[in-house]
Amino acid sequence: MDIHAILPPKGRDLRLDLFRGIANWAIYLDHIPDNVVNWVTTRNYGFSDAADLFVFISGYTASFVYAKMMLERGFIVGATRLTKRVWQLYVAHVILFVIYIAAIGYVAQRYNDPDIINEFNVAGLVDNPIQTLTQGLLLKFKPLNLDVLPLYIVLMGLFPPVLWMMLRKPDLTMLASLALYFAARQFGWNLPAYPYGVWYFNPFTWQLLFVFGAWFALGGALESRSVIRSKVLLYFGIAYLLFSLVMTMAGRFPDTGHMIMPDWLFDAFNPNDKTNLAPYRVLHFVIIAFFVTRFVPKEWKGLEWPVFQPLIKCGQQSLAVFCVGVFLSFVGHFQLMMSSGSFLAQLFVSAAGIGIMTLVAYYISWSKKQDKPLPKPAAPAASAQQASPSKAAE
Repeated sequence: MDIHAILPPKGRDLRLDLFRGIANWAIYLDHIPDNVVNWVTTRNYGFSDAADLFVFISGYTASFVYAKMMLERGFIVGATRLTKRVWQLYVAHVILFVIYIAAIGYVAQRYNDPDIINEFNVAGLVDNPIQTLTQGLLLKFKPLNLDVLPLYIVLMGLFPPVLWMMLRKPDLTMLASLALYFAARQFGWNLPAYPYGVWYFNPFTWQLLFVFGAWFALGGALESRSVIRSKVLLYFGIAYLLFSLVMTMAGRFPDTGHMIMPDWLFDAFNPNDKTNLAPYRVLHFVIIAFFVTRFVPKEWKGLEWPVFQPLIKCGQQSLAVFCVGVFLSFVGHFQLMMSSGSFLAQLFVSAAGIGIMTLVAYYISWSKKQDKPLPKPAAPAASAQQASPSKAAE
């Protein structure tokens, strides 16, 4: 088959790092309940949130990183490199999983608060620890807030054949992803969770955003350029974002929402179907992606502003920052439970967590630079002037 995908131009796209950093910060804040600071995150003002952004960017970056490798060195090499990345993600998940449940168990025992065990969905470890840990290693048992990384692992693990097809038939691959999305919603496909229920992030539906990210990176953005720059999308997109804001606010304040709109309209969008990635949620994110592509070009000088550097650095070290953020969200939640939970306490916990995540990102970036070999010193310059015959005779 001929290659029909279009690889992005060379050079790092700081927009991806910036928005991945935003997603990591937002996920941390959103995982702390009863925290007024998380009102700054996008989940309060529209249908999609940081999870949608994280999955989309993951598909986008995975596609152009490994697509080039597949084209230059073959499918087998590209697939093995993808598999290596999946293993790194799995190891990170296992380490986070063990530390997370150990911290929850320690806190519950230390402060004699068994309710934490139930709140964070780790009660099975008390009744049946061996089977529960085994199911955790199989990604079927997931404590509270540990849902995104298993989704990422599964999507990356199944990505090699998808990327192979995306390079050859990008539009057909995107249509196949869309068909799987609607089929999963229609027939209720999902993966089983342990000890009961299904995955909070349904991989059969959330794969749509991952594949959309890959399609967008490999020519979809160029193919959609006329739509992205059209006035129709501009007016419709603004109207839809405003509608999404109204419906989301109605869900946040249901008593007021039921008063100002009919029940059938309120119930159509509330609660927001995150597990199966509702179509209105997908549309909301696609419009935002198109708007960012239109109004924030890759060459935008604002990406070099110092105020964005901590976010960009967190985006560049996304995996470590994400894992640290998930653990810190538990620590922050517990601290608010044990303290007064005042606004100042919420502000401190939020700022401290983001500060620690940023320090981790800068440290890892610095540490990676230290692992690189130092540049070889330049060869000493030859003497510009040879000794004269008279001096040589002397």
